[in-house]
Amino acid sequence: PLVPSASPLSRSLDSARKLEDAGASAIVMYSLFEEDLRQEEETTARFLIEQDTGFGEADSFLPFFDQYQHGLDQYLGQLEALKQALDIPVIASINGISLDGWVTHGKMLEQAGADALELNVYYIATDFNEAGVEVESRYVELLRELRSEVSLPITMKLSPYFSSLPSFIRVLEKEGVDGISLFNRFYQPDIDPDNLQVIPKLHLSNSSDTLLAMRWIAILYRRVNVSLAATGGVHTAEDVIKMLLAGADVTHLCAALLIHGPEHLKTIKDGLVEWVEQNEYQSIQEFKGRLSEEFCESPDLYERANYISVLNNFSS
Repeated sequence: PLVPSASPLSRSLDSARKLEDAGASAIVMYSLFEEDLRQEEETTARFLIEQDTGFGEADSFLPFFDQYQHGLDQYLGQLEALKQALDIPVIASINGISLDGWVTHGKMLEQAGADALELNVYYIATDFNEAGVEVESRYVELLRELRSEVSLPITMKLSPYFSSLPSFIRVLEKEGVDGISLFNRFYQPDIDPDNLQVIPKLHLSNSSDTLLAMRWIAILYRRVNVSLAATGGVHTAEDVIKMLLAGADVTHLCAALLIHGPEHLKTIKDGLVEWVEQNEYQSIQEFKGRLSEEFCESPDLYERANYISVLNNFSS
């Protein structure tokens, strides 16, 4: 149940092979961002197609347009290279901004040999006139259109900001989604008070970040007919075990592998195997979901009871 999520590690065949050797059951490629492709197309048109230096000799210093490799070509090429180098499934990740972009790129990735698609939907609802149901409809529409064009398994990576997550996942299930990945981390900007600037900042996850996904996976387990993936904060074998006990089918890893390297995946796998053997389980299936809301002795702890208990029992 160990799958490296979208990260720079998939840009290197050597790193990808190390992840496979360490026990990865699949790998998610780094995300293909539609904004990057659009900007690159505009830059290419400006400097290669529409450029006119006015001097024939100077024109020879410009690269030939048909020899220039765009970001999309590079992504498709890396996908094909990973497919040839690895025996495990390769999942392509798309991060789009337009319906046409989602569909067009999804079809191209299927043709290039991707084993599945991860829809890395990163949408911040900042329009004061856009209701919550309209935000949900964006997700549903892109899934519906893409589902009608590709036959690959589709996983949708969701944020935790939906007002009724179980209901929304049921809708996605009816539209043909195969899996849900919980949760997409929306990296927050920071403020530099000295230079009076808003700055982008990367805060890597830690194990405590798993708790939100763990809670919702425990609630959703066996109540939806889609694969449940836990992402964000999985750093140790204990993190993986907790997610499996809650009901996760698979756990995604990113920050831990960036910090410790691809070989760290083997450390996590060895810890998982050791725990399984110590508890005399023959397979993960025997204990998966054992502490989900359905089977937990105190299922209300996943809801309001946990909130009350934590506050009432706190002491400084």
